[in-house]
Amino acid sequence: MRIPIHREGWRFIAIFLALNVLFFLISPWLGWVFAPFTVWCVAFFRDPERIIPKGAGLVVSPADGKLLPIVLAAPPAELGMGPEPRVRLSVFMDVFSVHVNRNPMDGRVVAMNYRKGRFFNASFDKASEHNERMSIRLRNEAAGEVGDLVVVQIAGLVARRIKCDISVNDTVRRGERFGIIRFGSRLDLYLPPGAKVLVSPNQHVKAGETVLAALNEGK
Repeated sequence: MRIPIHREGWRFIAIFLALNVLFFLISPWLGWVFAPFTVWCVAFFRDPERIIPKGAGLVVSPADGKLLPIVLAAPPAELGMGPEPRVRLSVFMDVFSVHVNRNPMDGRVVAMNYRKGRFFNASFDKASEHNERMSIRLRNEAAGEVGDLVVVQIAGLVARRIKCDISVNDTVRRGERFGIIRFGSRLDLYLPPGAKVLVSPNQHVKAGETVLAALNEGK
């Protein structure tokens, strides 16, 4: 069976395989002890296809993982959206989750900001404020500025590398891949006013496939 691998993973898989071969040459026992780590590396960078839901105004999960408590919080200040709290959905990815990130909705990238920070455990609430992050502001053209949604890639305790493949003014499609975070991390989603949340805390969600919310597009 062919396992789809994200392009960011090939060099790491090559390193793990080379080390595994070396350990087998030194000692078969040592090689077998290291083998699960090589298998884990391959699994970490897997990039399975997803069935993208159809329908106007749907917001899908940007990541695989467990939904953390739903809270009201102001979006990242660097995006210039003001201090008004919004519903924030947070998906925690452990080291066994698929780590490829997908766009939560159709729209246009109107602002982005990368900010250096710390590396608290991504499951902690303070990670949203203090950890290294890439913040992305998406505009749903059907709703205008009031319908702007924010997705934030957040580095975690182990994750030290945020990769984002989109730029300001790019048009994005719901469910398309836009980045990856290594190794264990979190994504926050700040919903526009009037959005209806369709999931519950502790629910396990899939990137590009699980519908998190429905937008109010004024229809």
